[in-house]
Amino acid sequence: MKNSNRQFIHQDHDLNRVQFPLVLLLDDISDPANVGAIFRLADALGVARLMLCGDTVRPPNRRLSRTSRSTDKVVSYERFDVPDGAVVSLREQGYRLVALELAAQSVDLQTLDYGEMGKICLILGGEQSGVSPSLLEIADHTVHIQMSGLNSSMNVATACAIAVYEMTRHLERGAVGRPGLNNRIEGWDEKAQK
Repeated sequence: MKNSNRQFIHQDHDLNRVQFPLVLLLDDISDPANVGAIFRLADALGVARLMLCGDTVRPPNRRLSRTSRSTDKVVSYERFDVPDGAVVSLREQGYRLVALELAAQSVDLQTLDYGEMGKICLILGGEQSGVSPSLLEIADHTVHIQMSGLNSSMNVATACAIAVYEMTRHLERGAVGRPGLNNRIEGWDEKAQK
């Protein structure tokens, strides 16, 4: 008899709640569906928190909440009128700033070893203008996603998902040569229960 490969329902899913030392800085992302999708992937992939800067849509917002499947109620986030305050706070906490943008100095997302970086802040820019020149200037690294099509850009939430997956894969593996979950934040389950 063949085993049934049925789709799990939420109650069947074995929760493996993990949180990585990864923060997303969203600057001027104006579409609630994009911000909602980023909240949802932050929950799914273990992002520590979001920093919503500038004109980024913020909760409460009905479309954002619907797209996020209400993860905007469980994913930590902070609000900043301008990204400068967020950057100062992140630098003080030892975060490395990585901008996701196709730029003159950008390198392929897959070429960096994020496990070696420790704490990471991924900077995402608005749908129309991308990462601002001032944030590109202060970033420790600028990365892009290698694409094969005619278009030179993709949806910000889609690009974020690709980048976060790549980064958490490295963080989960730990620094080169160290297997295991060296870079997971301990005690996250207890924090999530509160």
